[in-house]
Amino acid sequence: MAVNVTVWSENYHEQREEDVRRRYPDGIHGAIAAGLTELLGERVRVRTAVLDEPEHGLPDAVLAETDVLMWWGHMAHEEVDDKIVERVRRRVLAGMGLVVLHSGHYSKIFRALMGTTCTVNWRDAGERELVWTVAPGHPIAADVPRPLVIDRQETYGEPFGIPEPDELVFISNFSGGEVFRSGCCYRRGLGKIFYFSPGDQQYPVYYHPGVRRVLANAALWAAPSHGVGEPLQNAHTPIQW
Repeated sequence: MAVNVTVWSENYHEQREEDVRRRYPDGIHGAIAAGLTELLGERVRVRTAVLDEPEHGLPDAVLAETDVLMWWGHMAHEEVDDKIVERVRRRVLAGMGLVVLHSGHYSKIFRALMGTTCTVNWRDAGERELVWTVAPGHPIAADVPRPLVIDRQETYGEPFGIPEPDELVFISNFSGGEVFRSGCCYRRGLGKIFYFSPGDQQYPVYYHPGVRRVLANAALWAAPSHGVGEPLQNAHTPIQW
C-alpha cells in the first residue's frame, strides 16, 4: 500500500526573493515532492501544501489522508495558526509520521512536540557540510553516502536545544569546525518524528541525490504500520505559547 505524504512549506522565500525562485521554480515543497516521487515511485502518493492556503493547506480532511507530513519553515513560524499546530500535534500522537526539515527546528509544531527551545548556533558562509552516518543499520541511513558531502550549505552548530534523541542517525561537521546532530529520531505517542537539518533556501540542497535519498528513507520509516488511529487519550490539552 502506498504511503501518503504531504509536503508542507511556507513558500514565502520563493514568492519574495528572485534568486530563491530561480533556484526552486516549483517551490522548495515542489523539489522535495519531486525527489520523493523520483526515488519511491508508486510506493508513495505525494501532495503539497503551503502556508497561504486556507487552513495552511492542512484541514482535517487532508491530515486524515496523510501518513507522513514533511515540514519546511523558516521566516514565518509565528504566522502558523495555533489551532493548526494543535491539529497536527494530535495527529502525530495518534500515529502520523512527521519529518521536520532544516530551520523547521524552530517551528511551533517541533517545539510543541519536543518541549524545549530547539535553538541552534548558526552562521551562513556557504561552507562544506559533511553528513556522517552514526547509525549505519538504521533504515533512514540505507544507501546514503558515507559521508554525504554538501558543497555549500548554511552552518548549524551545537549546542542544539533538543531532548536527547531516541536514535541519532547523522552528525554533521562543517569547514569552519562546527559539529551538529543533523539527523535525529523521536517517538511521541504513536507517531515517529525525524529531524534532518540540511536544506537552506539559499542552496540547491533538495536536488542533492544523497539528501533526496535521506528524505525518501525517512518517509518510509516514519509511516505508521497500521494507519493513523484516534488521538491519544491525553492529546486534548491545547498548546500554550
